[in-house]
Amino acid sequence: MSDVVETRRTDKTAAKSGSDAAAEISLGSLPEHIGFALRLAQVAVFQDFHRAVAELDLRPGQYSVLLVLRANPGIRASQVAEALGIKRTNFVPLLDGLEARGLVTRDRMESDRRAFALFLTANGTTLLARAEAAIAHHEQRLALALGEAGKPTLLALLAQLTATARGTPSPHQE
Repeated sequence: MSDVVETRRTDKTAAKSGSDAAAEISLGSLPEHIGFALRLAQVAVFQDFHRAVAELDLRPGQYSVLLVLRANPGIRASQVAEALGIKRTNFVPLLDGLEARGLVTRDRMESDRRAFALFLTANGTTLLARAEAAIAHHEQRLALALGEAGKPTLLALLAQLTATARGTPSPHQE
């Protein structure tokens, strides 16, 4: 019996030291990789986004779709997905969820009966307004952390990285 208790204590000690070791693990050169730094930043920013809109049950992709629909009423689903870089297989369930919540409607297009025009509903417009208020505070906090010129500089650098990664020349490369 004492052997079992001792084994459990050893396991708990090992588990504790394992988690301590995880906190001190070397990442090698990973912190010097742009993609790794972007991913860590994205995860942190998205977690903060989720906290900002927790009561609205809204994810960043859904928010983006609602913004695009408000700016482009009647746009096709394929156009939204392409503009936001969302694969069709991921976009359809996202859109289905927004429609099930009564935030978006799909109407057949007169010019192409196979395609659907997307529109925000009144509920979608209301939810988007509430989300924008919460997200404005989130964005303000992030911009403040970057300093006065930080946000425009960061956005310009990210646009340059995006263009380079996609193989399209950015203004700085011409």
